[in-house]
Amino acid sequence: MLWIVAMTIRESSRDIDGASPDAPRQWYLLQCKPRDCFRAQSNLDQQGLRTYLPVHTVKRKRARQIYFVREPLFPHYLFIHVPEECNWAAIRSTRGVARILNFNGYPIPVPAEIVYGLQHKCAELTGDEPAPMFTSGQKVVITEGCFKELEAIVQCSHGDERVVLLLKMLNREQRIELPADIISGC
Repeated sequence: MLWIVAMTIRESSRDIDGASPDAPRQWYLLQCKPRDCFRAQSNLDQQGLRTYLPVHTVKRKRARQIYFVREPLFPHYLFIHVPEECNWAAIRSTRGVARILNFNGYPIPVPAEIVYGLQHKCAELTGDEPAPMFTSGQKVVITEGCFKELEAIVQCSHGDERVVLLLKMLNREQRIELPADIISGC
């Protein structure tokens, strides 16, 4: 009887994608069937999965009329944010999905910085207000310069170009300002 209660508790703590809610999530790339990126995204969203489809606005002309259409920036490709141990068969069999990009049968994770950079640039292209690349209180790693490989905490951002960081040095928090392109999220 105790075993049944334990299994019920464990099953109720599972997320929709079959993994526990506190499992670390990564971005992966899916290849969609031709002209089915929006359908695949909609179907995956209905399953409770987090997806990202980079889009941009394109000017088209048909029958002497000019109109604007939102098209995928990378035709046939869609990003999905799931844990590594999720139910890949359910994702693969979703309508609109052709396959999961993999190497030797293992899905290839995409670095989060690439996806967040795409989200930021696509928001600029479509005229939306881009989300800040770094938020106050976020832990980051400096990737270049004399502070290379040191961890810091974001205090604030000055536009898209510069970030103010709190760096622990000499038993004190030092405030430094660095270019945003030499900082990576933890």
